[in-house]
Amino acid sequence: MLGPLVNAAVIVVCALAGRFLVRGIPERFEDILKKAIGLSIIYVGIKGGLDNERVLLLIMSMVGGALAGELLDIHGRMNWFGGWAEKKLGMSGGTFSRGFVSASILFCTGSMSIVGSLQSGLLGNHETLFAKSILDGSISIVFGASMGIGVVFSALPVLIYQGGITLASMAIKDILTPGIIREMSAVGSLLVAAIGFNFLGVKEIRVANLIPAIFIPWVYLGLEQVFRGA
Repeated sequence: MLGPLVNAAVIVVCALAGRFLVRGIPERFEDILKKAIGLSIIYVGIKGGLDNERVLLLIMSMVGGALAGELLDIHGRMNWFGGWAEKKLGMSGGTFSRGFVSASILFCTGSMSIVGSLQSGLLGNHETLFAKSILDGSISIVFGASMGIGVVFSALPVLIYQGGITLASMAIKDILTPGIIREMSAVGSLLVAAIGFNFLGVKEIRVANLIPAIFIPWVYLGLEQVFRGA
């Protein structure tokens, strides 16, 4: 659990630094920085998605995950939690929810989050999550300055998500294969690209409702192994 704990701690520290030490960035700088980050995120997401070797499975995962996510209304629930926390903390302005949801999705999805957590649990190797912490910390400073204290609280879902994958991988490491990890990472990377498009101001994609897509390759390829072995 060392990797997920470090990642969450770095997000908290850097988001607080952005909120209280770097706040007041002129709007034109904030805008161009968000676009630069958005373009970079799109590149990283598409590059990771191209590692996929089973295109039909990726499409099926995205479609199935979208349906499941809309049914569960993950996006709405995350926004509700952000609004609830905002009220409890006595804040206003609506930026808390935006910062919390945007940062949570960005930091939780993608190949580094999945692969790093799996490496942490399966091999005790935390290097990928340490590298991810540096990237997340840099983004947290900018997000904290522009979107406020909600970014700090994104460390909680990061810890739960990555910690959950780490603990789960330790428990079921015998049934995880490089193929499953690769396909899950490719789907997660597409979600990262979608976050990038949101940052560019393109019509908003409810990326949170696509999160279930990440786990469909795990289920599908796991069942495929079972039936092949039968």
